[in-house]
Amino acid sequence: MRLFLGVDGGQSGTMAVIGDEAGRVIGTGEAGPCNHAGAAEGRAKLERAVIGSVGAACDQAGLDAATVIFEAACFGMSGGPEDKEAILAGILRTERLIVTNDAVIALAGATANGQGIITIAGTGSIAFGRNAEGGSARAGGWGYVFGDEGGAFDIVRQALRASLRMEEGWGPPTSLRQTLLEATGSRTANEMMHRFYTAEWPRSRVATLARLVDTAALEADGVAAGILGAAAQQLAVFAGAVRGQLWKPSEPVELAYIGGVFESLLLLERFRMLVELDGATQCGPPRRGPAEGALLEAYRAAGLVAGLP
Repeated sequence: MRLFLGVDGGQSGTMAVIGDEAGRVIGTGEAGPCNHAGAAEGRAKLERAVIGSVGAACDQAGLDAATVIFEAACFGMSGGPEDKEAILAGILRTERLIVTNDAVIALAGATANGQGIITIAGTGSIAFGRNAEGGSARAGGWGYVFGDEGGAFDIVRQALRASLRMEEGWGPPTSLRQTLLEATGSRTANEMMHRFYTAEWPRSRVATLARLVDTAALEADGVAAGILGAAAQQLAVFAGAVRGQLWKPSEPVELAYIGGVFESLLLLERFRMLVELDGATQCGPPRRGPAEGALLEAYRAAGLVAGLP
């Protein structure tokens, strides 16, 4: 039996999916996050996450993880693939190893045939697309210092800025200041800002506060609503930039969205309205998750067109 593997390796967790040559998923497994592999600690964490998730998937499929050989394996890795391929080749037995980024596998799972656009807005943000000719393009995804507009960290950053402006007397009043002070145990917005520079508040933890901005917007806070509207606008700009690089204005395109930011119905509604203004873009939730998308990419690498049910 020919076996195929897809892995979604992210900063919050790692998911592995094993499929057979008929397109049936026969095993899934989860493990901890895959950190950047440049440092020794990051490499060890990556190895543990891959071995743990693939091992759990093999157990569910009734396979021996120590002896199984995959026909093809695709890994979609947060933070890029450049420093991970050699590590993965050393801990996995496969005839074909594909190591790519998380946007590629998210798109592969999100649309009907792996073509179209995926807009990702979790802690950070990026839009990625692929057309029928195999051309691809991206917009955003520059990281929290130079980009990630519309992502959860950026939403909280804008909320903190609004709080600082209010505190200093040159910005409009907003409930965000008091809400964020209570959530972080801070006395002032300035103190909160300095907390966010410490190891106690990594970017992933700061990003969780984005839900408080959504709550404030639902309670009619104009500043919070403006932050969410601007985030939706930026994410729509990313998607539009990818569309413009790969398709003609009148060509129909399937666009999907994924990530915790889109749990805000206010943001999602505006995002969908903006990207569908051209009348040719159809926007909806992903058909499958990124790990299944990685599995589909493994099938494609082996020349199979098997589809998951």
